[in-house]
Amino acid sequence: MKFTLSWLKDHLDTDATLEEIAERLTSIGLEVESLDTKAALRPFTIARVLDAKRHPDADKLQVLSVDAGPDVNGGKPLQVVCGAPNARAGLVGVLGLPGAYVPGLDVTLGVGKIRGVESFGMMCSERELELSDEHNGIIDLPETAPVGTAFADYAGLSDPVIEINLTPNRPDATGVAGIARDLAASGLGRLKTPAVERIEGEGDCPVAVHVESATCRGFALRLVRGVKNGPSPEWMQKRLRAIGLRPINALVDITNYITFDRGRPLHVFDAKKVTGDLTVRAAKPGEELAGLNGKTYTLDPSVCVVADEHGAESIGGIMGGEASGCDETTTDVLIESANWEPIDIARAGRSLGIITDARYRFERGVDPFLIEPGLDLATRLVLDLCGGAPTRRTVAKLAPFEPRQFDFPFTEVKRLTGLEVETDRQIALLETLGFTVEREGEARARVTAPSWRPDIEGKADLVEEVMRLVGVDHIEPQPLPRLSGVNGRILTQAQLRDRAARRTLAARGLNEAVTYSFLSASAAEAFGGGTPALKLENPIAADLSDMRPSLLPNLLQAAQRNAQRGFGDTALFEVGAIYRSVEPDGQRRVAGGVRRGTAGLGGAGRDWSGHAAPVGVFDAKADAIAALEAIGVPAERLQFETPASDWYHPGRSGRIKMGPKTVLAEFGEFHPRVLKSLDLNGAYAGFEVFLDEAPEPKRKATRTKPVLQLSSFQPVRRDFAFVVPSEVEAIKLVRAAEGADKKLIGEVRVFDIFEGAALGEGRKSIAIEVTLKPADRTLTDEDLDAVSNKIVAAVTKATGGTLRA
Repeated sequence: MKFTLSWLKDHLDTDATLEEIAERLTSIGLEVESLDTKAALRPFTIARVLDAKRHPDADKLQVLSVDAGPDVNGGKPLQVVCGAPNARAGLVGVLGLPGAYVPGLDVTLGVGKIRGVESFGMMCSERELELSDEHNGIIDLPETAPVGTAFADYAGLSDPVIEINLTPNRPDATGVAGIARDLAASGLGRLKTPAVERIEGEGDCPVAVHVESATCRGFALRLVRGVKNGPSPEWMQKRLRAIGLRPINALVDITNYITFDRGRPLHVFDAKKVTGDLTVRAAKPGEELAGLNGKTYTLDPSVCVVADEHGAESIGGIMGGEASGCDETTTDVLIESANWEPIDIARAGRSLGIITDARYRFERGVDPFLIEPGLDLATRLVLDLCGGAPTRRTVAKLAPFEPRQFDFPFTEVKRLTGLEVETDRQIALLETLGFTVEREGEARARVTAPSWRPDIEGKADLVEEVMRLVGVDHIEPQPLPRLSGVNGRILTQAQLRDRAARRTLAARGLNEAVTYSFLSASAAEAFGGGTPALKLENPIAADLSDMRPSLLPNLLQAAQRNAQRGFGDTALFEVGAIYRSVEPDGQRRVAGGVRRGTAGLGGAGRDWSGHAAPVGVFDAKADAIAALEAIGVPAERLQFETPASDWYHPGRSGRIKMGPKTVLAEFGEFHPRVLKSLDLNGAYAGFEVFLDEAPEPKRKATRTKPVLQLSSFQPVRRDFAFVVPSEVEAIKLVRAAEGADKKLIGEVRVFDIFEGAALGEGRKSIAIEVTLKPADRTLTDEDLDAVSNKIVAAVTKATGGTLRA
């Protein structure tokens, strides 16, 4: 948002300097992005050509004798070489002296020779000073222009330009009047925005308006007959040029001026180019409109248009059409002042790729009560600058506006900001901004937000208004309160588990990766996903179209990319979310990892003593158990079963469970079908630990460790071999042996598995080593026999196996 200092002072009575205004704007939340003091035009002075002679060596050049005033060159004339066709004796123009920077040419002048003749400056054109595109000759000023004075002062070009960076929630500051209101409320002056004169007009408007689209929230129209459309006045053109707009003609310039002056975009139609009534409707499929910017747009029903009997004449709230545009031949003009649904305008502007000053304001929200005043303001300027006779206004579909009201305890300012602001001052600040404050006792008030502040949604926003006007710099830093006791735990259980899993997996030699939460449809389907509900409506790439149902596909592909670049032995892990459905419980927190090649726990690659073994199911199992132990799951209570999910190898994978239903993790090598679908090669093993499924650890009464008790008696080891059915898992046998005598049995370990014809079909032998730890005496043969019988009985009952002879 750009505006000039003099423009601001049309609405604000203040003696503040430019620097004070800029500082105050930033302090109240309207951050000043740039400040152009117009110093670039200060070096250029008004000069008179005393004599003009033909250049001796160039037919199109002249050698001028120029009087630049008594303060330049001691009052003596300067010699300047010029090629402008209108250069002549007696011409009063603009002179750039050596050392001056010419913005239109991006050069700094110096004393130079042109075709052998010295030139001590340059007579400038309007384009060279970036005043217009005119470059057919040098600037030709009236005879009365004071020679020797600064051209910027004479032409009124010394007006500083301020540019502020607006946040999307401040539509009221898209006009100079709204900015002046904020400055006045902050105490930097008095608001003097003139009231809008209501113009009734005579006779009905011959063009009716029919509103059929919900995008339109109000539409006012009036016809002004007998206008004379020519250039706008110089003061208006200067202000428009200063903010980067090109003056076109009086009617168009008036709408642009009001857009920036009051934040109220308008549009004008040449009435003779409009056929019949106007209809505000959705565009027809394939309907086209030639815009005022010279481009033709193909529209669809999501775009709202203003149409006559022949078709669309403008895109509502965004851009007018070229066919009904106003030019120098316009004598009857229709002035439109409408309001539009912000979301619809933003969506239509984005789909068409159109960025205009009107769209910028309507998609933020224009004051709904400014529809008719905006029409009257434009009518007054048209009458003053172009003449004519206005009709009465016609108003269609004014959407009802319900002002927002909030309960506002005055103590909220102190509670949320720490500022001590008196109650009367809080009320005065809010009322200056346009809020209506009705006190309800000493402690609170009922506050009504003005129509131009759609961003106010609660009492915290009211506190922000008070805070920014008082000044954020008035908030004094305060130390944090000293706590009397020891701080409690800050991190949640989920955060603690994430950290513990990361540290453990990193300590086991896996490198952490952060991958996309998206993946291709084929990868999602291979890992149990790919449902329509989890597809992205607007993916960032064609191969990132689905939410990931597992961490493993992206990790596998990352490991393959490393292998393709010469790093075949890769171990990666990630802790993140996976998505199995759109329901809240469909998002799960997971720690997953992948090992490739020979990247096992003991290291990878080649060695003089032999090659390392490729990774396999037990590497993944060890990683999963380590992660579970790190998050507090007791390893001795874990249960294992096969197989795991379909993307794992059916004979080289498994699940880790606690209880009959709770699956804590899955691990294993991958199914060849999955590796082929992802175009992977090499040895891979991976795991996923479902962090959300782990049970909450029981709180202990004390964190003190129990007394260490060591037995002074030698442990005894005994081996047992059981013949069991082939489908029996070894862990089931181990758990049965451990439970035979929990006080005496310390550890049970499988050391051999054998299958052969001697055992019979469907049978296998599992050999275990049982460590007995006597606590109070040395075990006798009778004791050993008794515990051995317990172990055999327990295993037989649990597995149906028998002791192998």
